[in-house]
Amino acid sequence: MQTEKVVNHIVNWLKDYAIHAKVNGFVVGVSGGIDSAVTSTLCAETGLDVLCLEMPIHQAKSHVSRAQEHIAQLKERYSNVSGIRVDLTPVFEEFKTEVSLEGNEATVDMALANTRARLRMTTLYYHAGLLGRLVAGTGNKVEDFGVGFYTKYGDGGVDLSPIADLLKSEVYALGKSLKVPQTIMDAAPSDGLFGDARSDEDQIGASYPELEWAMLMNDQGKTAKDFSGRQKEVFEIFTKYNTSNKHKMIPIPICDIPKNLK
Repeated sequence: MQTEKVVNHIVNWLKDYAIHAKVNGFVVGVSGGIDSAVTSTLCAETGLDVLCLEMPIHQAKSHVSRAQEHIAQLKERYSNVSGIRVDLTPVFEEFKTEVSLEGNEATVDMALANTRARLRMTTLYYHAGLLGRLVAGTGNKVEDFGVGFYTKYGDGGVDLSPIADLLKSEVYALGKSLKVPQTIMDAAPSDGLFGDARSDEDQIGASYPELEWAMLMNDQGKTAKDFSGRQKEVFEIFTKYNTSNKHKMIPIPICDIPKNLK
């Protein structure tokens, strides 16, 4: 990959899109992970105003410290970057008092995890509306189009997606070029939706390099029967997520009404 040219291409794409949309810049949720670090830096490179939002909800301390470190670094490097911390923990706790928490524990935990992402999306759009800016998404290609590892109308609710055509390994390459803090480069990827430091690999059961391989094999028309051992296991994990999360990756179904019924 021609990293510098890719960086310039995305930066120009972001700037052109914002100018044609007649908006003042971007709002980005910063989590302390590589995807949001790269996205916010790319937005900063446009020269347009960028607001970085840190939105903890019972967040692991390591996530908080990395997010704060990154925002502080961006503000030092770019005069067009500002940062705000919005503690959504009280909002989340109040929400829990108004809904039923009865049922299967794992199901409730997942519903609450997705609620965290949707509270953050609402917060991003609140500030974007106030400032006349666009919400920049932070999803990469493996998450958005491979395993669907994101929350619909949570971190999937954005105005534009600058890194969604990049594999995770390619995002890391951009991170190195853009001088993302080493603490973020070295950290295990995590969605941060459960209040602890569990990684994406802990949840999915496969690493991003493995998922990239499975995504490539899937694109080539391979099936689980073509593999054995760990490769077969990884391919089956990828296929399971790709199939069950397909509803996130396609347009919302619309019921077309026959003309003779109207």
